[in-house]
Amino acid sequence: MTQSKSMPATPGNGDHSAPTSKFHAILAKDRTGWRKFSWMMWALIGPGLLTMIGDNDAGGVVEYAVTGIQFGISFFIPLILCLAPLTFTIQEMTMRLSAVTQTGYTKLVFRHFGRFFGYYSIGTLIVENLLTLMTEFIGMTAGLMMFGLPLWSSDLLSLILVVSLAIFTGYWTKERLALFVGALNGVFLIIALLTHPSIGAIEHTFTAWTIPKGLGSLVIWFVVATVGNAIAPWMIFFQGSAVLDKGITAKELKLGRIDTLLGSILQVLIAVAILLCGAALYGHIQHVTTVGPAAIIQGLTPAAGRIASILFGFGLFNAGFLAAITISLSSSWTVADAFGFARSLNDRISTASKFYAVYIGSLVFAAAAILIPGLPLNFIAVLSQAMGAIVMIPILIFLVILTSSRKVMGDYANTGVLRVWGFMIVGLLISLTIALLTKIL
Repeated sequence: MTQSKSMPATPGNGDHSAPTSKFHAILAKDRTGWRKFSWMMWALIGPGLLTMIGDNDAGGVVEYAVTGIQFGISFFIPLILCLAPLTFTIQEMTMRLSAVTQTGYTKLVFRHFGRFFGYYSIGTLIVENLLTLMTEFIGMTAGLMMFGLPLWSSDLLSLILVVSLAIFTGYWTKERLALFVGALNGVFLIIALLTHPSIGAIEHTFTAWTIPKGLGSLVIWFVVATVGNAIAPWMIFFQGSAVLDKGITAKELKLGRIDTLLGSILQVLIAVAILLCGAALYGHIQHVTTVGPAAIIQGLTPAAGRIASILFGFGLFNAGFLAAITISLSSSWTVADAFGFARSLNDRISTASKFYAVYIGSLVFAAAAILIPGLPLNFIAVLSQAMGAIVMIPILIFLVILTSSRKVMGDYANTGVLRVWGFMIVGLLISLTIALLTKIL
């Protein structure tokens, strides 16, 4: 959907040169055929895959499961699958923008849209990320508490595990560790099979895609939440910065798209599996809209067995763990990029102290906040969703404009069709934001 593969019209406008890395060392090996392609894919997968799998965070896991509890095997399954092209479009633009310009998204916003929108992007992202991080710690602690740990120790252990990633040296090592964590999210596919979902009912959702009747605005709420889970502001900042840190350039755009496409597909498949886990509890849990992670975990024992319940608790912890890493890194990269701090995961803590201070500080804040007695956690989850949708609108508009500009992208700029499709996604997001705010207010 992009034009010819010549270099951008202003090749000198980047602020990062692609570093010599493990990634490029693997690409430089003299291999041919399928063996070469396999090694290239092993080297390249990371930014897109981590972004998409991280999108199924603890809050998303609970929301997908609650959707299944509320509606069973329903039209939400094809709806989730239809979201893959939307997320792929947004994240492909993000990947291409960073690879071609070799410049961070935040810096490009400052350069082309001014200081106001630059600081707006930073400020709103940090606040939104902190709220979302709190939901990740809620999910992680819920997963650990099912093994008998009290809240405070579950919270502390979660914090230590996420912070410990910073001690490892090099982007490559940290990325491989995060990919291993992301692969564990496949546990939801196993749980879905343990619930023995009806294949006929799943097929029926595609042949008779009808919206449930009699539930009124509740359906709208879940539709907005489902779409909102698939599109989050931190995803743009994380993948764009990861592309730069890894050293991906315009020469690797084809493989970058494969990485992003693979992530888009896996994200929706895992989301559907989580919904099927919740569907096993359809009609068995009262007051679904206020249900918490513990109720879902406990409910799975009689419905699908103790193993399914344990695996769901583990999956919930793992989803929050990966998202806590990616969301915190998106904050660190954004702040460091805007203010010119050392900003690479290849740097040690002593070299990039401010970068890691944002990473660790945001995690400590979120972990401490959920221990505050009487904190309205359900309201925070709703506020996070609403704010994420509002923050995403200008971010997405800037992304489409930047990737459509031949001055910025040269011959890698969006085609007319892709530009129109991008703004259609913006229009959809605006409509959903209005629907969500109407529901809240």
